Amino acid sequence: MSKVSYYTEEGIKKLRAELEQLKNVERPKASQAIAEARDKGDLSENAEYDAAKEAQGLLEMRISKLEETLANARVIDESQLDTSKVLVLSNVKIKNQANGMQMNYKLVAESEADLKSGKISVNSPIGKGLLGKSVGEVAEVQVPNGIIKFEILEISRD
Repeated sequence: MSKVSYYTEEGIKKLRAELEQLKNVERPKASQAIAEARDKGDLSENAEYDAAKEAQGLLEMRISKLEETLANARVIDESQLDTSKVLVLSNVKIKNQANGMQMNYKLVAESEADLKSGKISVNSPIGKGLLGKSVGEVAEVQVPNGIIKFEILEISRD
């Protein structure tokens, strides 16, 4: 059974662009590589042909997965989201109670997560711990070496 995933408009555009690239550029390249390898003779001992067929299989699998993801994707209307508690697409300012360090994160779908740009997955330990919490509440997040407590300082939307 397929799982519905929620994306920002930007996230959906990236997925569609990748799918178009794979279908319109990479797929013809894979077919061309197979044709060139086939022209080199005996297929039973042709490593190039085997490699090209395997690459095509992986490409088709990726295309199929992207099509399934897009079919089950839903765009979130950020203007309708509640800012009283942490939800998907919330910008959250948190403070680690152990060391006083403050961090800003945006909770996003797993496929859009990018720690460098401050986007963490709602399925990550911190994401799960923050979901549903309000400003002033303390989220206890289970990590491999124990529990970290984060105080929610601020919740906003872009």
